[in-house]
Amino acid sequence: MKEFGGPAFFIDRNDINTDEIIPAKYLTEITKRALQPHLLEDLILEGKEFDTTAEDFQQAKVLVTRSNFGCGSSREHAVWALEVNDINVVIGESFARIFRQNMFNCGILAIELAMTDLDGLFALGRNNDTVTVKIDLEENLVTAENSKDERIECSFTMNPFDKELVGAGGWLAYADKKF
Repeated sequence: MKEFGGPAFFIDRNDINTDEIIPAKYLTEITKRALQPHLLEDLILEGKEFDTTAEDFQQAKVLVTRSNFGCGSSREHAVWALEVNDINVVIGESFARIFRQNMFNCGILAIELAMTDLDGLFALGRNNDTVTVKIDLEENLVTAENSKDERIECSFTMNPFDKELVGAGGWLAYADKKF
């Protein structure tokens, strides 16, 4: 089974749409790799452009955000941009339905947590502390720990098919395994 987790990056904003995840001008690209440098390049946080060159963002394997992540147009390119940047988990309060399914289809884990659990995760990352997230897909458990040895555990739910799909590595890997 695929392993999930790694260094986390926090984006404290609701309603991050697919145009912000990957701008529409890159939808003509014919390879996923061509999308890589453009992940979140049009994202605006606190009135300023997001710095996609920040080292902690470049090393992230997990994104922690707020609600309605992936809203907007239903394009697979937004998920591909996450995939090609080695993001294997996005944690938020909610996801746009089609976007979440596209994540599962590509073998990326979308975890929905209650706002109180998200607040706890964001608290671990305060003061730019390094946070590492581990996912136990069998136990439905998120464990996060910061560089000060502060730790939080949160449980999540996921239907069995989506768990099997994402655990296999996405739809193609699942189909190869099953059929």
